[in-house]
Amino acid sequence: MSYLDQDGTKIYYEDHGAGDTAIILSHGYSATSAMWKGQVEAFEDDYRIITWDMRGHGLSDSPDDPGLYSEAHTVADMAAILDECGVGQAIVGGLSLGGYMSLAFNLVYGPRVTALLLFDTGPGYKKDAARDGWNEMAGERAREFEEKGLDALGASNEVRISSHRSAQGLAHAARGMLAQVDSRVIMSLPDIQVPTLVLVGEQDHMFIIPTDYMTAKIPGAEKVVIPDAGHASNIDQPALFNQAVEQFLNPIL
Repeated sequence: MSYLDQDGTKIYYEDHGAGDTAIILSHGYSATSAMWKGQVEAFEDDYRIITWDMRGHGLSDSPDDPGLYSEAHTVADMAAILDECGVGQAIVGGLSLGGYMSLAFNLVYGPRVTALLLFDTGPGYKKDAARDGWNEMAGERAREFEEKGLDALGASNEVRISSHRSAQGLAHAARGMLAQVDSRVIMSLPDIQVPTLVLVGEQDHMFIIPTDYMTAKIPGAEKVVIPDAGHASNIDQPALFNQAVEQFLNPIL
């Protein structure tokens, strides 16, 4: 187990493999680094695979201060983990919230990104009304955790294999990290200058349109749809998922 101290908040991460090329993978909201087990096993012989638990999740700390949960904090945590691992540049990827945070990381630390892996995710919203609707959902998730505790986790595949210590941490993460404050990320898509894989499960209906949008807006983006897979496409169809990632990475490395 490895921990990074971020101004008193301990962030859990794992560093697998010893390849020359590093990949950092970020999980979805209310999941943990455990969701990447199948990818670590598939890629650690050829790549250095770094996974981690966002603040409020899994084995990372859940600060009492709601102000310590934000997009900026998450992106800074990612950069600090790479620094701790001695990694200057990496392939940056994630699923759902982790995919959005990968885009946010690219916006702040573009020179450190060699490629983007965007799984079952979206880039946020241009219009305030649409963003307000998303944030209302995030607020409802927060209230559910405060009222029901960890029983509010649900049973989706990526969540089912995850273990958390603090329902309040997840509530803070919903309000501070799942919720969005502006359109900076979605507006940055045309400026992305690295190879980008945009992948979605065929049955992940909520993210089909965002996938098409990102593919159209990111220059040269490659789109892959995984058949018979839902939101956790890497867990639903691990062999097809890993094959798609490998086929994307081989020509660019």
